This record gives sequence, structure tokens and C-alpha cells, in this order.
Amino acid sequence: MISDMNGLVLDFLKVADLAGINLSRNAITIQTLSAPHKSPSSLPKGKMAVYVFFWREKCLKVGKVGPKSQARYTSQHYSPSSSKSNLARSIISARKEHGLPRVSESKVGSWIKSNVDRVNLLLDSEYGILMVTLLESFIQCRLKPIFEGFEGQKMGG
Repeated sequence: MISDMNGLVLDFLKVADLAGINLSRNAITIQTLSAPHKSPSSLPKGKMAVYVFFWREKCLKVGKVGPKSQARYTSQHYSPSSSKSNLARSIISARKEHGLPRVSESKVGSWIKSNVDRVNLLLDSEYGILMVTLLESFIQCRLKPIFEGFEGQKMGG
């Protein structure tokens, strides 16, 4: 899955076209942070992003940030107490169901950085929040992340 992010972006360009947005291939920058990785230090100025976390080719989580969401982009997914919904919290609460190793709250952030790949898809903020939301939804539909939404919201596995 992680190996075909370029193909996924090319498919998304068709979706954008159907939505009436002319998006060129170079409008989306793909950054691959292979494990072990460092969390990004900042969201580049004037950018929005969709980020994807992979563990052993399984998509764990897909999220999006607008241009003013620095903490969400850089750190919240590595600390279970940082927000109500983040990757670290999901790993701790549902690891057994998905075959993830046992890891403590204090070490889950380090475990993510050491074992999980992260892909960032950067898009100019001029395209607006609707475009980054469309990109996030498209990627969620294609990759079916195991930690996405609340149980009551999930349909069709």
C-alpha cells in the first residue's frame, strides 16, 4: 500500500476533476517517512496535509490538517493524552484486536516512531479545506484504515 501512493494520488486527480477542480500532479507533494522516523517539526507554511500511518503494510490511520493545525500534524498522534482521538490512544485501547504489540502509554510514541511508516500528502492551502477533506475521504475509502471513526460509524468493515 505504501509503495503505491503515487498511483493513489493519480487516481485522486480524477476524483478532483469530477468535483470540478483542475489539480495538476505536482499540486500534491508526497513525503514518505519510513520507520524509524521523526515526527515532522512543522507543517510547511501555506500547506494543508493528509497523513497516513502504516504498520506492516496495514493502514492504521488517515487524518487531515488545515494550515493552522501544527500540533495535530506534528505531535498529537504520538501521545495518547494529547487529544480525544489519536493514533497512540487507538493503539493502546485496541491493540489486541489488530495484533499490535503491547506497549505502555509512556512508550507508545517511541514505538510509533520506531515501527510505523508515515506518509504526508501536502497540498497548497489555496485549494481550501473541502479539497483536503475530499482527499482524506478518498484515501480512507481506498486504504480502509483500522483506526478510523467510532465503532458505531463503521459500516461494511
